[in-house]
Amino acid sequence: MRPFKKHYLQALIGASAMTLAACGGSSSDNASGPDSDTGRLSVAVTDAPIDAANHVIVEFSAVSIKPADGEAIEFTLEENASIDLLSLQGSLSEALVTDEEVPAGEYEWVRLHVNAEHDGVLDSYIELDTGNQLELRVPSGSQTGLKLVSGFTVAAGGNTNITIDFDLRKSVVLPGGQAGAMLKPALRLIDNTVVGTLAGSVDAEVLTDQCADPANEYGAVYIYSGADATVADVSGADTDPLTTALVAQVDGGYEYEAGFLEAGDYTLAYTCGADSDDPEVVDELTFIGTSNTEIEADMTTEVNFTVDQLPTDEETASQEETTGQ
Repeated sequence: MRPFKKHYLQALIGASAMTLAACGGSSSDNASGPDSDTGRLSVAVTDAPIDAANHVIVEFSAVSIKPADGEAIEFTLEENASIDLLSLQGSLSEALVTDEEVPAGEYEWVRLHVNAEHDGVLDSYIELDTGNQLELRVPSGSQTGLKLVSGFTVAAGGNTNITIDFDLRKSVVLPGGQAGAMLKPALRLIDNTVVGTLAGSVDAEVLTDQCADPANEYGAVYIYSGADATVADVSGADTDPLTTALVAQVDGGYEYEAGFLEAGDYTLAYTCGADSDDPEVVDELTFIGTSNTEIEADMTTEVNFTVDQLPTDEETASQEETTGQ
């Protein structure tokens, strides 16, 4: 648990209890009781990864939340939390606020206060796979931080656990002709009570067929909301994947994992071109193994990408003719 100083811009005294359609709170004896006008809140961060980087360090100084009926509440960390988001892939996360008492009711937004400016101080930075370190800057970060306008509910007498997903594939931009890198907000707020995990493997033959350098590049699985979704790259369009998961070498095999997916239907596809996916433009990526799956809360769903899903010679020739390659 991280120590912090909690500043109420409006006192808890006089906070009204609300009738709740619980978005993440479950009754708990650790809270103030079912008839209380407060509940307990935990906030953590996780990451959807990016290629060509060894570390993405973000320094957090505070977390603010905004009740629908009241002033913002700020939790100031006693010590700034310097977190490597790339270490929080799959179902891993790290807490910023843990089991803290707050007024029960509806909340409008969460703000993560970060130290991320191009000021010559490596408080927030990205280390590329070349070893170069570039400062990260959040637009208006010193004024507003990373603000996620996504509502949630704290149940009276209950525990609410939310996780904020940094989608680094959509967020990190290396602007041409400018120093450092930009961290543009691409965040998801997740209710931990309704999420599941997606995991699986990729056949080595798939990497050999799809990757130019299969010994050093393993590709990624792109995950889209809904069944039969359009499969496309990350470009800021409506067809963007919800999130992605890097494939990693594990005990001689190739595996991936994506956590914090809300229960529901999804479309999956594998590509070995993820490292060339520029979030600022439309890229023509080759996807294989496109399929639908359903995620259930508190369950791990397994989907594998096998050699049987590789395109035939005829399909490859047809695709090349269509794309003009």
